[in-house]
Amino acid sequence: MSDTDRVPDYCTCGAELPPDAIFCHKCGKPQIELPVVESEPQEVRPVEPAAAEPTAEAGISFRNRLAVRIGLMAAIVSSLLTSLPMPMVLNVLFMIVGPVGAGFLAVYLYRRRTGEELTARMGAHMGWITGVFCFAITTIMFTITMIMITMQGGLSAFYREQVAGQAGAGVNMEEFYSLLESPAGLASILFFSLLLMFLFFTLLPTLGGAMGAKVLEKE
Repeated sequence: MSDTDRVPDYCTCGAELPPDAIFCHKCGKPQIELPVVESEPQEVRPVEPAAAEPTAEAGISFRNRLAVRIGLMAAIVSSLLTSLPMPMVLNVLFMIVGPVGAGFLAVYLYRRRTGEELTARMGAHMGWITGVFCFAITTIMFTITMIMITMQGGLSAFYREQVAGQAGAGVNMEEFYSLLESPAGLASILFFSLLLMFLFFTLLPTLGGAMGAKVLEKE
């Protein structure tokens, strides 16, 4: 210890100090100069606000992989059931019940897989996703059927064969046949057919999904 750092014998308060005392035991006054250690200023990072968690309704969309898988599964089941050979009356009934049931089934499977309670709006979202897949599958099957009919002579010849010998086949059917033989007429019929199919196969599953959410909510 240097002379400058030497501890005095007495403090200014009059207390006798022991050798090498750093502080006065009576008043606490420092007796030597202590080195000041300057600490480096720490960088203060701004706290980013926590991102808002998406609501459950926003989660049921095509960005939700689970919802997409379940919707596709329900659409495939519905398409297989409606494509089974059956009497005309049952076929028409299944064409309506099948898409509605697909939306209901999708909501049931999603709810069972996640344990999440779905509102009617959320069920409608789930049904709409299923309906889009129903439309896509039906469009593929429709396209394959049109290609096969075209290879066998065209739509006009196909409908002439279907209607041949039936009552009511008159002038109106001839106008319909001529429309099928026209490229513009054929394109118009195909466009409106696909439009009606889209509305049919998306609205019914949407309705079924909303119904499924309401029914399963009571369980």
